[in-house]
Amino acid sequence: MTFSDAEKAAIVSITGKVCGNASALGGEALERLFLSFPQTKTYFNHFDLSHGSPDVQKHGGKVLSAIVEAAKHLDNLEGSLSKLSDLHAYNLRVDPGNFSLLSHCILVVLASHFPADFDATAHAAFDKFLAVVSHILTSKYR
Repeated sequence: MTFSDAEKAAIVSITGKVCGNASALGGEALERLFLSFPQTKTYFNHFDLSHGSPDVQKHGGKVLSAIVEAAKHLDNLEGSLSKLSDLHAYNLRVDPGNFSLLSHCILVVLASHFPADFDATAHAAFDKFLAVVSHILTSKYR
């Protein structure tokens, strides 16, 4: 899937705001995921899932940092996410449906933290971007 120049600009703009706060924003998105969709906790039984826990912050930071890194490769997302796709498909075996749930939580968190920047165009572009990322991460599942 290709992105228009306007979509690329919106995605890069939003990820530029995320990179300095990846752990806090990612942790908030994961907390929202766990509260809204408790079944997703099953993949994290080795984590302290309490509010603001270092485990949730650290993993949330990893997730958003990977998204920020992917945004640097909008013309080759599949190549840039190949190793992460392998990890999820062959080792972690996360339910593919959870990617869209987390994507929704990420959108909510970003929109709430960056309301002036998260207009309809940015929202649509970032939603499309996360859908493509989710699709790539689940493309190697069998």
